[in-house]
Amino acid sequence: MRLISKFVENLLAFLASFTIAAGVLLAFVNVAVRFIFNQSIEWAFELTSYLFIYSAFFAAAYLFSKGANIKVTILLDLVSPKISKIMIILVDMLNILYLGIIAYFSYVFIFDPDLGVKASGEVSVDLGIKMWIVYLILPISAVLAIIAVLFKLRDDLFTPSKKLVKDVEKEIIKEDIEEMSVGEIK
Repeated sequence: MRLISKFVENLLAFLASFTIAAGVLLAFVNVAVRFIFNQSIEWAFELTSYLFIYSAFFAAAYLFSKGANIKVTILLDLVSPKISKIMIILVDMLNILYLGIIAYFSYVFIFDPDLGVKASGEVSVDLGIKMWIVYLILPISAVLAIIAVLFKLRDDLFTPSKKLVKDVEKEIIKEDIEEMSVGEIK
């Protein structure tokens, strides 16, 4: 199971990194072509936009796997480690529910036979591809995020409550140290 969890995390990190790098490279090439030949690649802007959007969705799924979503830890500090663990597990389950809702409704948005994007036959302007293919990032990233959160939930369930709460505290301290070191550089 640990191997599958690492594979999903690495896949999400790769996809987020690859799509952002591809978007930056394509934008650079388009600017260079425009500067050198005084013309731009017609479809580059649209594809660059899609790549940046895909990168954001893959990165969000990756961050769910790391438990790096926005959280208010003050409640965890006020209660015992056992209750903190219950709260962390509850948040994991709420994340799975939320992502499940996103996955379901994005699937309906794309594939509804009457009102879905696929049924509309909508095509992108510059690339000429069907828009339902572009929108597939919604359910795909939601399902990948659900898988990642399920692995996180499994880890949270089997981690002793005192260690789980200490890990949250370590994250906060680490972030504070990084902020202080960035302040020194300025």
